[in-house]
Amino acid sequence: MAILGVIADDFTGATDIAGMLVKNGMRTIQTIGIPAPGAIAADIDAVVVALKSRSIPAAEAVAQSLAALDALKKAGCVRFFFKYCSTFDSTDAGNIGPVGDALLDALGAKQAIYCPAFPENGRTIFFGHLFVGDLLLSDSPMRHHPLNPMTDASLVRVLARQTPHKVGLVPLKQVQAGSATLRGALDKLAADGVRHVVVDAVADTDLGIIGEAVGDDALVTGGSGVALGLPAAYRRRGLIEHKANADALPALKGPAAVLAGSCSAATLGQIAAFTGQHLVLDTDAICRGEPVADKALAWARERLGEAPILLSASQSPEAVKALQGKYGVDGSSHAIEGTMARLARGLVAAGVKRLVVAGGETSGAVVGALDVTALRIGPEIDPGVPWTASEGDKPLLLALKSGNFGTRDFFSKAFTRL
Repeated sequence: MAILGVIADDFTGATDIAGMLVKNGMRTIQTIGIPAPGAIAADIDAVVVALKSRSIPAAEAVAQSLAALDALKKAGCVRFFFKYCSTFDSTDAGNIGPVGDALLDALGAKQAIYCPAFPENGRTIFFGHLFVGDLLLSDSPMRHHPLNPMTDASLVRVLARQTPHKVGLVPLKQVQAGSATLRGALDKLAADGVRHVVVDAVADTDLGIIGEAVGDDALVTGGSGVALGLPAAYRRRGLIEHKANADALPALKGPAAVLAGSCSAATLGQIAAFTGQHLVLDTDAICRGEPVADKALAWARERLGEAPILLSASQSPEAVKALQGKYGVDGSSHAIEGTMARLARGLVAAGVKRLVVAGGETSGAVVGALDVTALRIGPEIDPGVPWTASEGDKPLLLALKSGNFGTRDFFSKAFTRL
């Protein structure tokens, strides 16, 4: 029976944390949206619900998150995790603070930590400031994000603008003093009425300490990195057993393809490094309503095989802003997502069994188009990005990659990992 229920605010973020749990011995399934009653297999330790709530109005994000919480409770979960991006993507209106408050209220809990650190992927927190590699978040490419530009690296300040409740910090020195010291610091802050606590972390050992300290908490929030320490903490409490084959997936052969829609620097580098056959989609034509998908599928059908092909709609942030200025933010994004959805359906109809998708919004469009309702989580390709297999009679192997994640050679490496 599932013990841990995770509410993730986007599709690739859900896959990210699900992969972390599997890597640490928890059999995990990811559902696309809120699972129906009885949909979770008995051999599952964790259920990750993938929402699309990062950039919608805060009230809608709260309503969706509370519905997911109710479904996870009914599935038997007794611990809960609110997962957001490791770059804390949000605005002053939310959605991290409002959702955190709503979940705490629903669980009757007094406090939650906030820790988007993922040191292996270059996300660290020091004195409450988030770093991307050696840059403050506010100096990183996230400063120019088209939907949620992050111009303040202080997570305490960012979170304080999103909630009426007190926000505090546990600095690195107290974390590295051990889980008992960290737990004591959290309890002291709770006694002082501090409901939301940003916790420093700069190394995986810090995440292990944090996991042990919050192993009894009803609600933990963070990026996928902080989940690294939770499976061991739950095993020490007798809640789960380690599963040696937690990442087993069916072996599927067939044509392979990559769909890229993210405009992140990491994905643009991966596209540049791809050495196979590559079609760059005309995003202006897409927004004008031209049949770009039909032409692209004709191109793809002539080239499908064991070697992956790449179809990309990714552009520089400047080009994205120009497109949004011409067609509107919603108009341009909906047009491109719709095209990527049609491409996914067409590729699968043409026999594709192994598909890599780059970008959270693109991944959401693809799984929706393919009517995927749940994913069994498999082996990791790069930190935060596992292979998955869709549940059902006709499984597909899918790798749903956050735009910011993965090494430069990710697209080719993904298929060799299989």
